[in-house]
Amino acid sequence: MNSNEVAYSAPARITVTHDTLPTTDSNPIVLYDGVCGLCNHLVQFLLKRDKHDRFRFASLQSEFAHNLMTRHGVDPHDLNTVYVVKNHERTNEALLARSDAILYMLTQLGGVWSLAGIGRVLPRGFRDAVYKIVARNRYRVFGKHESCMLPDPKHRAKFLDVQA
Repeated sequence: MNSNEVAYSAPARITVTHDTLPTTDSNPIVLYDGVCGLCNHLVQFLLKRDKHDRFRFASLQSEFAHNLMTRHGVDPHDLNTVYVVKNHERTNEALLARSDAILYMLTQLGGVWSLAGIGRVLPRGFRDAVYKIVARNRYRVFGKHESCMLPDPKHRAKFLDVQA
């Protein structure tokens, strides 16, 4: 485990989201700023390219994300970071942040996106510094919405913080 991962201990389980899309606790969960234009573009990018239907999503503004972040000792009011939860509610649950989260998402898409793993050769400090520059300017460049965007009905079950 590296410094951008936080361990959590819990029993493994299988859940059903909205009675339509079974999920196992091995589905990576992307926690994103729901009012950020760039973050919403990232979610749309992942939905379009997630051919194996692995990713699940929750906005950082949701109670689901708040509880998860609190459990990992992360400030739930800090909306400047994208996170990926690996192995949700398993004994080896981990929370990836910033550039580690981005690289993980891209490599999980497979295909040509797996090449993004090469980015790990760069020091995390450098990658995260670039990430923070983008995060600081994301609202100005990509816009900010008044509220979290609602997912398309065909993807709604992938969003753990949206009621059917």
